[in-house]
Amino acid sequence: MLINYLKIALRNLIKNSIYSFINIVGLSVGLACSILILLWVNHELSFDTFHTKRDRLYQVWENATYDGKVNTFNSVPFPSRDELKTTSTLIQNATLTDWGSIHLLDADEKKVNTRGYLVGDEFLDMFDFLLIEGNKATALQAPNSIILTEKTATTLFEKGKALGKTIRIDNKYDVTVTGITKDVPSNSSFIFDYLIPLKLFESEGWVQEGIDDWGDNSWQVYVELKTGISKEQADAAIKNMLTEHGQTDVVRELILHPMEQWRLYTQFENGKASGGMIDYVRGFTIIAFFILIMACINFMNLATARSQSRAREVGIRKSIGSKRSELIFQFLGESVMITSFSFLLALVLVEISLPFYNTLVNKVLFIDYGNARFWLLSILAVLLTGIVSGSYPAFYLSSFQPVKVLKGKLQVGKGVVTPRQVLVITQFVFATILIVGSIVIRQQIQFTKNRDLGYNQENLLSVWNNEELRKNYEPLKLELLASGLVTSVTKSNSPITEIFSNNFLSWPGKPETENVLFTTIATEYDYTQTMGITVLEGRDFSPEFPSDSTAVLVNKKAADIMNLKETIGTMVTFFGERTGTIIGVVDNVVMGSPLNQTQPMFVFFDRYWASTLTLRLAATNDIQTSIQSLQEIFKRYDTSHPFEYTFVDQQFAKKFSGIAMVNRLANLFTFLAILITGLGLFGLASFTAEQRTKEIGIRKVMGASVSTLVALISKEFSRLVIISFLISGPLAWWLLSSLLERYSYRIDFPWWSLGLAGGISLVFALAIVSSQALKAASSNPVDSLRSE
Repeated sequence: MLINYLKIALRNLIKNSIYSFINIVGLSVGLACSILILLWVNHELSFDTFHTKRDRLYQVWENATYDGKVNTFNSVPFPSRDELKTTSTLIQNATLTDWGSIHLLDADEKKVNTRGYLVGDEFLDMFDFLLIEGNKATALQAPNSIILTEKTATTLFEKGKALGKTIRIDNKYDVTVTGITKDVPSNSSFIFDYLIPLKLFESEGWVQEGIDDWGDNSWQVYVELKTGISKEQADAAIKNMLTEHGQTDVVRELILHPMEQWRLYTQFENGKASGGMIDYVRGFTIIAFFILIMACINFMNLATARSQSRAREVGIRKSIGSKRSELIFQFLGESVMITSFSFLLALVLVEISLPFYNTLVNKVLFIDYGNARFWLLSILAVLLTGIVSGSYPAFYLSSFQPVKVLKGKLQVGKGVVTPRQVLVITQFVFATILIVGSIVIRQQIQFTKNRDLGYNQENLLSVWNNEELRKNYEPLKLELLASGLVTSVTKSNSPITEIFSNNFLSWPGKPETENVLFTTIATEYDYTQTMGITVLEGRDFSPEFPSDSTAVLVNKKAADIMNLKETIGTMVTFFGERTGTIIGVVDNVVMGSPLNQTQPMFVFFDRYWASTLTLRLAATNDIQTSIQSLQEIFKRYDTSHPFEYTFVDQQFAKKFSGIAMVNRLANLFTFLAILITGLGLFGLASFTAEQRTKEIGIRKVMGASVSTLVALISKEFSRLVIISFLISGPLAWWLLSSLLERYSYRIDFPWWSLGLAGGISLVFALAIVSSQALKAASSNPVDSLRSE
């Protein structure tokens, strides 16, 4: 019997080849879209799952209440590590790291700038970065040791010959390679080329200053809870640690952020994790589900649209004794078979599109065909999709009464029009929401990109500072200016695109209960000139004024908050005890996320705290020649480090990588959803034209024109699109308004996007329906009325 059913199914597929092709392709596209989305979702959900202690690992965060709200940070004081490790009976282990730093590694005459972490001894005990060479228990014990990844080890030495070799760091420290780890997987929160014991740098001033300072929140601390200890228990035990060590300027509490949420929950509200990447994971999972449902709807539409050709078959089979259950089984089997074909084609489509898709999402995604779990889930998905998409046609077709069918009295399709229309309306609702979403996200990106940054990015170049450049800054600056290659040079504690420091500021008349966090910039001369920042009031730092060593600049946002009668000349206090006199007010500068409002900022004079050199290149038509000339100058003052630079506009563009990726994915899947919707509409239009063949013939005989008949059929579908718009409009407004509220610097919801999306849907629908209506209206009425 199964072989017989298979033969019948294949014959029907071949007989109705066009509709079979549309069915299989529609399902394939839907399945391929869902697979691609779920590959991305699975990668996001897989972050840090390779750590065996994942359920007991946490990062220490701080909740600080000021400015009328609870603000949450993932930076804490250095001494909190030892306090957590030695005094809490709930904590098994604790380690401390920096934020990831770039250091020059020099070995066998090979020099490379690499990025890695300075870590505590306990790091490898807590996290599963397994060593393929070396002893995990002792690899980080000696201060002058270093662990390399396989890739970094191969770059510096011959493969398999790195262990025990000496590397010079920053032309200052000699260390021994004590371990080699596998290259860090892309789904790790820690991405590094090396690990160095923090003890190596403990003699450095920037480390010494923080070792016993409970007010210096510049470090990252991680803890491992003892087995059976809950987050709530640990939070209660550690929350008052900062207050107990004198940090009482504002209400401060330590909290634990579980490793399971590091990737997905990075946004906090009222001191609790509220969202982040999880919002996109949920959103795209819903999109994958609905695209698959849309593909299933198309299958139902096309199957019932061709029901006339199956009616006589059902009547004959029933008249010779076939049971309805057997017919349902047969039709569901056909559906599962078509879904199986579609799934295989979907895998081909996925493999073809993966290179493009990986570029789109900036990942290396692939299907693990050797994974039994993949095939089990695939079989379940095929069966479920086949049963869902084939259930309605199966129960509908198997319900035909043989007497009516064989006498030709059955009106095939009557009674299914309303459900089919509801399904198509559902498709258009979802497609319209996606169209509006794509428009709104694009508008938000453009709005943010076009905002006034407060500085000039053109020809602005940044170089990371190092010990040699720090010692030779003055002669380097003079030669750069004399060369004519640059028009201005400055140095600062952070690049113009990043915020490395935030601090509280006090001023005369500040209410005791008011605490505002200020972006903190340390620099010296030519900062505003180099960055292209407008001085609104007063002046910049100048060598003509020796007193500028205690001077301060503030931005307009800060001046507005302080609300002083005379801003210039006012003395302010920062870092608890350091004072400075305001000599200028500058324009607001966008340094953090371009999706957020500008923060208050103060700039103070400091010759030594500098992580970055910034150069304003002279206008030229040959940037590459200028860069090569710059490289020669830098080599004269820094013989140890390779000359590496970044254009500021490129760094700024990276800030949009997340939302831009979402926009690209939304555009792609919107297009595919519209394509699938078009197939469904094609099915319904074909069905309607098939059912109204005789009516159209009679109307033509009575004198109706082709245009009148096309308008008659198109009017019904226009009504479906209008109904879908009335449903999708409020939904799109609610969903996207909620999305926009996540950004403090945002557009107002563009109401015109609803009209545009509705217009696109209507034109698209009419184009498809009109083609089918025109085909039916142009047919010879003699053919349809011959039997009357």
